[in-house]
Amino acid sequence: MSGALEGEIRRRLAARRAAGRVPALLMSHLVMGYPSLEENARVIDAMAAAGVELMELQIPFSEPSADGPVIARANQQALDGGFKVDQGMAFAAEMIRRHPGVKFLLMTYYNIVFARGEERFLRQTAALGAAGVIVPDLPLQYAAPALDLCRELGLSWVQLMTPTSRDERLAEVGRAADGLVYCVARRGVTGQQSRFGEELREFIGRCRQATDQPLAVGFGVKRREDVAILAELAEIAVVGTAAIEVHLKEGAAGVERFFRGLREDG
Repeated sequence: MSGALEGEIRRRLAARRAAGRVPALLMSHLVMGYPSLEENARVIDAMAAAGVELMELQIPFSEPSADGPVIARANQQALDGGFKVDQGMAFAAEMIRRHPGVKFLLMTYYNIVFARGEERFLRQTAALGAAGVIVPDLPLQYAAPALDLCRELGLSWVQLMTPTSRDERLAEVGRAADGLVYCVARRGVTGQQSRFGEELREFIGRCRQATDQPLAVGFGVKRREDVAILAELAEIAVVGTAAIEVHLKEGAAGVERFFRGLREDG
């Protein structure tokens, strides 16, 4: 059942607390095909070695509306390099087999899902062994068929909560949430620095009131200090753009060092 993702997240959090470690899981983001699938594999190996518990594998799309310039550029370069969805699905399956201790989620935009066929896309994703899917541009009111099929297949359809949403909307999203909820730390797109202060605390408090599912906070997480603050508020810190920037400068080995350094215990 799709509740398995929630259970696994809570089990790992409990283990970290029992060991006296920073009580937050790490979730990374990677654009498949950027700069190549071969390099993607090296980066995933590095992140897994650093203890990253969850990974988003993004299927590139030409108009990634929720993504900032770094990830948008990665999407375009992957497409310019000839990336195909079937390649991504095969690559995801290989990574899931290689790293059974990591929970993988496929992330993309609804045009990709629609073009492939919603049912076909979700059944194939489940067959790969993925834990869930993230489709940020499909509003909840249009997602009922996908949600029903995900429950049948044992996939989590990850809901997003944003600071601009009214409490009534957050409650609606919270009722449909399954596995985890992705809380967007600020207005805008990915990659910009977020301010982890009272405004964020108030927003996460509203999210907490709206759902009993684990909360993953992303958009602008870059430093150990960010993760330490988020560990007081949420279950999962999501790191995307910063990891891509580190990889560009320092390669896969630098990515491993970066993720190890995000939690005081490594």
